[in-house]
Amino acid sequence: MIVAATQFAPVAGDIAANVGAVAALVRAAGAEGARVVVFAELSVTGYEPSLIRDNPELVLTEDDPRLEPVREACRAVSAAAVVNGPVAGPGSRPGSRPGITTLVIGPDGGLLARYDKRHLYGVEAEVFEPGAVDGRFALDGVRFALATCYDNRFPELAGRAAADDCSVYLASSVLGADNDSFTEVYPARARDFGLHVVLGNVLGPNEDGVGGGMAGAWGPDGERLADAGPDEPGFVLVKVAG
Repeated sequence: MIVAATQFAPVAGDIAANVGAVAALVRAAGAEGARVVVFAELSVTGYEPSLIRDNPELVLTEDDPRLEPVREACRAVSAAAVVNGPVAGPGSRPGSRPGITTLVIGPDGGLLARYDKRHLYGVEAEVFEPGAVDGRFALDGVRFALATCYDNRFPELAGRAAADDCSVYLASSVLGADNDSFTEVYPARARDFGLHVVLGNVLGPNEDGVGGGMAGAWGPDGERLADAGPDEPGFVLVKVAG
């Protein structure tokens, strides 16, 4: 099983442009053998909580037609996309808050899983609703766990993933280059629980600062397996199982 960890600079509030970038990366990574392609937190809108709060049209639904280019890309290369954005809850009432939501779009274009970020950070708590359940999906016999940025500060999420027979932990994040997650958090989650950890991160300015790139992966021993570097959009591939 090959997983791609991606990075690009989302355009604030431009869903069409960001979906186009996601779809292009799915096609490129899938063409090189990736079966799962992991993207950053709020990659569909950019990490812009205040902008999302003030513009309800930026909130998506699980079957949102604006995500169709991603579904088409997944079908074209038979890969799953782990895409994150502000998504309304199923059956949500008017005025209810969206989640910071990972949608796993499968190789057939269907929805494999939904995960809402459980641990909100800072201004996120004023805009979004926290999730209440862990995220899981399986593909080709490999079991995956989902986590989003600040979630990774809570080792019990990775502990539950390992106990639930997951072998790959997918982290969709927004991190600056000086964030200690690269050296202190992701290696520890991998090493302490015997997991492959795969990080999707961002480039460019956002409401939290400037994305530092360095998307990539750590092996179950905590060692870095892949690093996309701090500057260029694109992806790196890592073999996680099989």
